[in-house]
Amino acid sequence: MSDLLIKLGNCLQDGDRNNAVELARQALKEGIDPEVILNKGLIGNGMDHVGHKFREGEMFVPEVLASARVMHLVMEILKPHLVEKGSKPIGKAVIGSVLGDHHDIGKNIVIMMLTGAGFEVKDLGVNVPPQVFIDEAESFGADLIGMSTLLTTTIGAMQKTCALIKESKLKDKVKVIVGGAPLNEKISLDAGADAYAENAGEAVIKSKELLNII
Repeated sequence: MSDLLIKLGNCLQDGDRNNAVELARQALKEGIDPEVILNKGLIGNGMDHVGHKFREGEMFVPEVLASARVMHLVMEILKPHLVEKGSKPIGKAVIGSVLGDHHDIGKNIVIMMLTGAGFEVKDLGVNVPPQVFIDEAESFGADLIGMSTLLTTTIGAMQKTCALIKESKLKDKVKVIVGGAPLNEKISLDAGADAYAENAGEAVIKSKELLNII
């Protein structure tokens, strides 16, 4: 891996937006393939490490958010070049907080981490009705539906959404992953989800596993 990409990944881990943007532009100017910049610099040496450190308690929410903002800025620079090259995301996901839940910090971190891992993600926001998850997943061509809930009182909405998905024409096309404070693996699987993630880093790992992405 080139020194440029190592430095770029380190800047992402450190939340250093100014140097990260400059390094990304320099890498493009030197003719480095935008997919290599994304996969080796931003993901391989950047967000993968952020996810690991977050899972291990070596990074915390404010630092993850800072890294995610850097990822977003650099992706804006790379996006036109990736589109021109015909690059495709590793998967497509729609994610929202379930009906009755207006919390979004955890959801937002998961979205940033999945985006950093190479997914194309549509944020459905908060207080999302069950049918909206289905309609948006269908129109977006999603492989994955993610649901977040922070309140015990909204577990029923998550269960209803899972049941509707299993009854819809998406049942064999999408996987469902859930997370949030009142959940655990047993509650989640009993409710009809395909996987439960305890945190954002685990959400990336479980999402890849569900879609058989190595």
